[in-house]
Amino acid sequence: MSLLVGRPDLAVPLPADLGQLAGRATTTASTSRALDRLDRWHLQVLETVVVVAGVADAAPDDRVADLLPDAAPESVSAALSRLRDLALLWGADHDLRPTSSVRDAFGSDPGGLGPSAAALDRSLPDDLTGVLARAPAGARAALDALTWGPPRGSVARADRAVDKQRADTPISWLLAHDLLVAVDDTTVVVPAELALLLRGDRLFLAEPTPEPLDGVVVDPGRVDAAAAGTAYEFVRRVEDLLELWSFESPGVLRSGGLGVREVKSASRALDVPEDTVAFLAEIALQSGLLARDGEADESWAPTTSYDTWRLEPIEFRWVDLVQAWLASTRVIGLLSQRDTREQRRTPLGPDLDRVMAPEIRNAVLSDLRDAGHGVAVPADVLVAREAWRRPRRAAALRDALVRWTLDEAALVGVTALDAVSSFAADLITDPRDSSGTSVTSDLAGARLAALLPQPVDHVLLQADLTAVAPGPLDGTVARELGLMADVESTGGATVYRFTADSIRRALDAGRTTSELHAFVATHSKTPVPQPLSYLVDDVARRHGRLRVGSAAAYLRSDDPAVLDELIADRRSELLRLRRIAPTVVIAQGAPDVVLDRVRAMNLSPVAEAIDGGLLLRRPDARRAGTQQRLPRLVSDPPVPRQDVLAAAIRALRSGDRGAGRGTSVAGPAGTDAPPRTAVADTVAALRSAVDDHRSVWLGYVDDDGGLVERVVDPLEVHGGWLTAFDHRYEEVRTFRVHRISGVAALVGSAGSPSPDEQPSPG
Repeated sequence: MSLLVGRPDLAVPLPADLGQLAGRATTTASTSRALDRLDRWHLQVLETVVVVAGVADAAPDDRVADLLPDAAPESVSAALSRLRDLALLWGADHDLRPTSSVRDAFGSDPGGLGPSAAALDRSLPDDLTGVLARAPAGARAALDALTWGPPRGSVARADRAVDKQRADTPISWLLAHDLLVAVDDTTVVVPAELALLLRGDRLFLAEPTPEPLDGVVVDPGRVDAAAAGTAYEFVRRVEDLLELWSFESPGVLRSGGLGVREVKSASRALDVPEDTVAFLAEIALQSGLLARDGEADESWAPTTSYDTWRLEPIEFRWVDLVQAWLASTRVIGLLSQRDTREQRRTPLGPDLDRVMAPEIRNAVLSDLRDAGHGVAVPADVLVAREAWRRPRRAAALRDALVRWTLDEAALVGVTALDAVSSFAADLITDPRDSSGTSVTSDLAGARLAALLPQPVDHVLLQADLTAVAPGPLDGTVARELGLMADVESTGGATVYRFTADSIRRALDAGRTTSELHAFVATHSKTPVPQPLSYLVDDVARRHGRLRVGSAAAYLRSDDPAVLDELIADRRSELLRLRRIAPTVVIAQGAPDVVLDRVRAMNLSPVAEAIDGGLLLRRPDARRAGTQQRLPRLVSDPPVPRQDVLAAAIRALRSGDRGAGRGTSVAGPAGTDAPPRTAVADTVAALRSAVDDHRSVWLGYVDDDGGLVERVVDPLEVHGGWLTAFDHRYEEVRTFRVHRISGVAALVGSAGSPSPDEQPSPG
């Protein structure tokens, strides 16, 4: 079981038997994946085994410990045990052997040592210490340069014949005494035994240990308060972005990303930096709140899941976003770098996925959490710890991911003042482990809720056409106010500004004049200023007097004077207006283009449907049908649940028995036809077989309607399906329970002994 937990890729798909499992575990790809997950200490122990086994074909555990003198014996023993559990080593303690793929992974000079003297067809002097003491000046310096690796050096005419008596240079003397061995005409190498002697019989300079989690202690209360405020702002900004794109959905680039112009526009509208817009969009995409709308002229639009999400309490909306970020393989930091073709990367575009991102993200935050609540750990320390934890990873990307994680964690409210908040600590888990997600979500949400200020349902209207929200607004109030006013500034209090365009936006969404007046009067703690009432009435009076519909496009107004004014305006020349009736003008342009140009002329046209009714521009009118979250790339499948692991192991053992001994199976004595049992009896028999680990004989109606027989080892009965190891095909298969005609116990099977095999009394 420990093998499948440590290397879950071996269980996908499930091998037929233990032999197939062993073969898969020794492949280069699977071995490399396992080595990538080892820290520097375990790699050092494994490399020591490879070095010792390279000399004597096998490595006694005590010899491995001798070459690691800085480590405690129990530490070495524990590391060897884990490496054996991962099937990177095999054999008894006195006879440890690395797999061939492990040997290959460490290259030709593991531990910085060259080949042994025997492999070089040389015999070292018996008294190496005495020979080294007689070495001429310069010889020891030459050896010292190669002692700690690399063990090979360049020498002109290295393979020349050298006599001990005539050796007149340090290199010649070393070659003559086999302390350097020529491997070709320009290369020499130090034998492994000599290098170990020169190192003091140790393979490495020191045992690698992770950087200690030393940091600066800050007030935990300040950390939580600051993080809670950031968390609130993060959720509000995601909602603001999606509300903005509900009205004006940005187009999808040909490459699949989000254009620079759309990012700049959203940056101005939300009053946030452009890289923050990119980050918000990516998190919305990963959370399933944003997707392509699937139209012919594709746009990025909020999904129908967004409408459900925004009705949740703000603390659980934050949890959804953070969990999506923690599990995401999308790396926003790559937007600052160019791709392999020196092209600029775009938000929501391809080539932003990196499979190591979620693991590093959670590992870094786990270090911060383990340092203690209110302890700020320097970024350099966290970079060094990750380098120790996964030394085989690409160093440049690995180190950058650590720093990007810290920046993004501060942006979403997971950290503040460089320390992890108490409510975010519950969400930091192994990304391969999905157990307990709902429990930790509830805990995190409850802790955040206790820190958030209570939402308010009122604003303070001012004579300069602004409204000040003295705290976080109730969701419904915030959406309605955001519909009829623009956010001017954020901070401790949010300032909204009413404009003709914002009032028209609310009218376009179907709000009436009386509803707008009633809203501001109901939700203002101050009297409604006259300028705001005049603004609403003035925009409403002009709103809809001019209507734009589809022909190429037409404009219609019950007041011919409005059309006279429009045609006379020089700014309308680009529309090529032509009057076809006193109240109707046609234009050369799409309705959306005509609407925008006429609005720029300080008129308030509305879109008209084919039946003459108004086309309302509701904020929820633009929705993408996709509701599922973006699939996440993975390098390793998740660790299976315990019940799945148990079933997989039973299947492997059953397959091994069937494949290894070739045991024949037979049905109940005296029967030829497949068994038939009632449905309830069938289910009961299958569940009993699962519990008792017994093989059974069953009749099954196949896809052609024929009744066939199968001998299987039931693994699980769930949801109308039987999962079982099929002895005929020697693999795990699924069967529909309602197609099973009956189940019977076996007289003799691979899974249980026949009567002849039972032990006799005494």
